[in-house]
Amino acid sequence: AAALPTRTAGKLTVGTDTPAYEPWFSDDKPANGKGYESAVAYAVAKQLGFAPGQVVWRTVPFNSAFSPGVKNFDFDINQVSISAERRKSVDFSPGYYDVRQAVVARKGSPIAKATTLADLRNARLGAQVGTTSLDTITGIVKPAKQPAVFQRNDLAVAALRNGQVDGIVVDLPTAFYITGAQVQDAAVVGQFGSAGGPSEQFGLVLDKGSRLTPCVSAAVTRLRADGTLAALEKQWLSDAVGAPVLK
Repeated sequence: AAALPTRTAGKLTVGTDTPAYEPWFSDDKPANGKGYESAVAYAVAKQLGFAPGQVVWRTVPFNSAFSPGVKNFDFDINQVSISAERRKSVDFSPGYYDVRQAVVARKGSPIAKATTLADLRNARLGAQVGTTSLDTITGIVKPAKQPAVFQRNDLAVAALRNGQVDGIVVDLPTAFYITGAQVQDAAVVGQFGSAGGPSEQFGLVLDKGSRLTPCVSAAVTRLRADGTLAALEKQWLSDAVGAPVLK
């Protein structure tokens, strides 16, 4: 660990946004090792030779993580989907989670019983700015109404709760967390298939050309190969069973 070119010698600086949402984190405390992304971060740190006490967390707004410019972290972990567009500004590790996007609606919503993409076309849908969830609305659903765009996911959840939108699009584990713990009368309407395109993955974000990219990438590859990622996913993330695919 001491030989690695981290921002601070002997420390590994990890970025994520605040609030740090369940089930990716727990109690808005990234340093507690609980939640899938916190657990993955510490597993990567261990692969790199850092003890938990050598990991330092920094607050990094979601969009800042992958915008151009020098970073104040060694890597960022914050449900950032790997994309060719984002690769122009930052490096990514291999994927540490295979993502499906899903629609959440309250039970009285006009789309509560939607089973097809066509059923969503006249809905007022919302998502966080700069996310692949928003891209899913504009690129796959293509609704007649302009989507509602929120600076943070918790604001999208509040809009769902208040009836300002018919439904919101989030990744599947977040969808199950919202329906299980945040909005009592909400349900996961369905998930989006990969539409024949490449599957979406979350990756660790690193500075463009970072000297850490090869070793962080190797760490993630090892954690996938040895079953660690699958075990952590089973421990921390809701099962995707029960969310029909919207076509």
